[in-house]
Amino acid sequence: MKSLKLFFLFIAICQISFAQSVAQKLEAAFKNFENDEQNKYATSSLCVLDANTGKIIYAKNENTGLATASTLKTITSATAFYLLGKDFKYETTLSYTGVIDHNGTLKGNIIIKGSGDPTLGSWRYEQTKENNILNQWVSAIRNAGIKKIDGSVIADDSAFGTQTMPEGWTWQDMGNYYGAGGGSICWRENQFDVNLNPGKNVGEDVGINSVSPVMPYLTLVNELKTGNRGSGDNAYGFLPPYTNVAYMRGTWGLDISKKGISLALPDGAFDAAYRLQDTLSRLGINVVEQAATSRLLSLAKKTLDTTNKHQLHSYLSPSLSEIVYWFNKKSINLYGEQLLKTIAYQQNKPGTTRSGANTLINFWGSKGIDKKALNIIDGSGLSPGDRVTTFAMASILFQVQKENWFGDYYNSLPEYNGMKIKSGNISDVTAYAGYHTDKKGNKYIVVINVNNYYGSGISRKLFNVLDVLK
Repeated sequence: MKSLKLFFLFIAICQISFAQSVAQKLEAAFKNFENDEQNKYATSSLCVLDANTGKIIYAKNENTGLATASTLKTITSATAFYLLGKDFKYETTLSYTGVIDHNGTLKGNIIIKGSGDPTLGSWRYEQTKENNILNQWVSAIRNAGIKKIDGSVIADDSAFGTQTMPEGWTWQDMGNYYGAGGGSICWRENQFDVNLNPGKNVGEDVGINSVSPVMPYLTLVNELKTGNRGSGDNAYGFLPPYTNVAYMRGTWGLDISKKGISLALPDGAFDAAYRLQDTLSRLGINVVEQAATSRLLSLAKKTLDTTNKHQLHSYLSPSLSEIVYWFNKKSINLYGEQLLKTIAYQQNKPGTTRSGANTLINFWGSKGIDKKALNIIDGSGLSPGDRVTTFAMASILFQVQKENWFGDYYNSLPEYNGMKIKSGNISDVTAYAGYHTDKKGNKYIVVINVNNYYGSGISRKLFNVLDVLK
């Protein structure tokens, strides 16, 4: 018995010694990082926890709130798993109002009603692809015997209100695919593509080869100029929500290999209605009035009449686990904003960004996280106004390990530097958050963040700090 006690005492001493050694190495590596010339005016923070116990192995500035960039997605997706469940699916319904006469003429409207599905029409899943959705809707309309529509196709986008952009997003981001706003109906991830052709010389106009899909209701004002060789893609779209005029500004490198850029749909709900109505017309089902949304009807002082509504089709999205997989793997900002609104809406609260953020913060407060450490404006981290401490984020990452959906959550995280960590990058902000298991089986939770650094190449220096854990 005495020998057994001595053995366990020896193991405990070795573990303490190992932890101290790792902590000392992290301290030295992080101090070296802080003293780098790039960080002369920066604020940086590191928090490393033992993934088994949750105890801090090493931390510095762990209670300083910093802009998170896309590492915030780790918190948004975890909250969605908790409050919605890994099998949650969005429902989008297709209905008609009015009556169908003996000639097959619908004396009424076709209504698309959404509940916030960010994947509707997306190319990332076989079931969500635009043609698949449109074919299902067309088949449902035909099966009802409808051959002509005396009204229009209307997207009921009322569930989440009219504010599609979170407060705090910048003008330069809005209008580009990664800054697409979302509502209760999204379509094709609320983006479209512009194929570009640089001029023959620096400073010349950049040409537009094509727009996909064709956007006849949108005017593109092209102010792009050809940039120097090696200057790459510095082209941005400027188009606020619900506009019909988009400005393209910046430069497009003379030798760039990319085909073009992706811009944000100013109104995803309208585009969904427009594409269905256009498809019906092409197939010989004439629609008398123009496509519309419940918002547009309201602006025209009209009311969307849903009395005598008959459901034609119900479509269910991929599961939350499948949505979160792409949300974190590809860092899709739209998904984050939709999830944030959804966690509030599904609890009978307003489906708004602010309501979603408050729901998220209060939830984690109930689980012991200091709410003052979670100054959250959006769900994706695109807002430079987000402020979260590395200790709060690490504590959340520790808690989720106990849940039955943790495998799906962990699998959604990308791999960087040989670690399962989510990256985050916005202007002068770079961060990483996630998990690492070393060669000996020791498990860590890591969150590292730097704000207001200067220059490029900072990621490699952050990885040099995290390499201590390998």
